[in-house]
Amino acid sequence: MHDLDAENEDLVRKVIDYALERLGGDAPLHCPPSAEELHALVGDTITPGGLGGTEALRTFAEHLAPACMPTDHPRYLAFVASAPTMAASAFDLVVGSSSLCGSTWLDGAGMVFAENQALRWIADLAGMPDSAGGCFVTGGTMGNLSALVTARHDAVRRRTSAGSERPERWAVVAAESAHSSIDSAAGVMDVDVLLAAVDGGQRLRGDAVATAIAGRPAGTEVFAVVATAGTTNLGIVDDIDGVADACTSAGVWLHIDGAYGGAAMAAPSVRHRFAGIQRADSLVVDPHKWLFSPFDCAALVYANPALARAAHTQHAGYLEPIIDDTVWNPCDYANVLTRRARGVPFWFSLAVHGTDAYTDAIEHTLEVTRATRDLVEAAEHLELLVEPELSVVAFRRRGWGPTDYQAWCDRLLAAGTALLTPTTFDGGAAMRICIVNPRTSVSDLQEVLATLEPAGDPVT
Repeated sequence: MHDLDAENEDLVRKVIDYALERLGGDAPLHCPPSAEELHALVGDTITPGGLGGTEALRTFAEHLAPACMPTDHPRYLAFVASAPTMAASAFDLVVGSSSLCGSTWLDGAGMVFAENQALRWIADLAGMPDSAGGCFVTGGTMGNLSALVTARHDAVRRRTSAGSERPERWAVVAAESAHSSIDSAAGVMDVDVLLAAVDGGQRLRGDAVATAIAGRPAGTEVFAVVATAGTTNLGIVDDIDGVADACTSAGVWLHIDGAYGGAAMAAPSVRHRFAGIQRADSLVVDPHKWLFSPFDCAALVYANPALARAAHTQHAGYLEPIIDDTVWNPCDYANVLTRRARGVPFWFSLAVHGTDAYTDAIEHTLEVTRATRDLVEAAEHLELLVEPELSVVAFRRRGWGPTDYQAWCDRLLAAGTALLTPTTFDGGAAMRICIVNPRTSVSDLQEVLATLEPAGDPVT
C-alpha cells in the first residue's frame, strides 16, 4: 500500500487527472440524496478485500462527489461560501501528499515559515504590532475557543500575581449578534456569556459593553469581550474602537471575531469600518471564507503570542525536547497538538498572485453586493432590511412568512438555480444573500431575484 509501484503510480495519476477535472468544472447545485439512496447506489465500500483503485475512484466520482454541494458555485449564496483560487486548491494536493506535519518547527520549519508570512499579512492588515503571531486552526469556532482560553489563562495569571482569589464565575461579554461559536466556547469552558445590547444599527458599542461589565452578577468576573468584525447574519462590523475603550477601562481582553468579515480589511472601500481593530488582543480571520483558501483554514493572531504559548503549550515526557521558545511551534498557540499545515495553500496563492489581486477580488464582490442592494431597493415587492456594510444583503419579500421563504429556497435548489436559506431579523422571517465568490455576477443575482417577482410566488 505504501510503495510507489506501478499500480499505485497509475492510481495517483488517475486521481490527479480527476482533481484537475474537478478544478476546471462547475458541479451543479442539487438537493442531497438520502443515506438509503446512496447505499443503493454504492453498497458497502469498506470490504476485507478492497474495491481496488479504479473502482473506488469510480464510486466516488460517479456517486459520492455528485451528492456533495460545491461551495465554490457562483450561486452558492447561503452561509459563507468557500471559493478557493486554483493555486490554493492545487497546492492543497501538495500539502496532503507530502506527509508533512505542521505542529512544530522541528518537523515543519519550511511550512511554518510560509504560514507565518501569511499570518503576518493579516496582522499587518489589522495594524497589529510587530510582535503579533499565532497559527492556523480549523475554523472560527476553534479560533474563538483558543483565544478565549488564552484570555482566561491570562486573567488567572494576573489575579494570582496580585494575590487575588478566583471569582465564583468567569464571564465573557458579547452581543446577541455574536457568532454561535461564542456560546459554544463558553459551554466548553464552563463560563457565562453576558449579553450586551446592540444599537439600532445592530452594532455593539462601547457604552453597552461598559454597562454589561458594570452590571455583572455578584461574584462574576469578566475576563474578555468579543466584538464581531462582520456578523454572519447581516455583515455588521461592531464599533471596535468604542468596545476597545471599554475593555481598556475595565482591564479586560478584547477578542475580535473577524472570521467572515475580517478579509474586507484588504478592501480600501470598507477599511474604515474596522477602525480600532489594531487594539485587539486576539483576532480570527478565516481565509477559507473570503480569502479564497480551501477548507479548513482560519488564522488566529495574538498581539502578544507569549500569552497564548503559556496557555496552550502541552507538557509530556515525549514533548519536552521540542518545547522551545526560540522557535515557532504552531501547536503552542491554540487548542491543538497534531496539526495539518492548513495555511500553506493560502500562502501559496498569496505568493503566486500577490496581495493586490486579493484586494481586487474582494472589491469586486463588494461591487456586486452594492448592485444587489440596488436591485432589492428598486423592487416594490422587496424590502431592504439594513444597508450592506460588507457583502451580505438582507431583505424581505413583502407579505411572505417563514413557509414562503422556505418554499422559495427549496424551489431554487430543486431547479439547480441557487442555494439559499432563510434567516430571521427583528423577530421575523427574512432572507440573506452572502457574496464572497468573485465569480458571482450581477446577472446571477438578477436571475435569482427575478424569481421573487409576483408571478413567481411559490404555492404554500
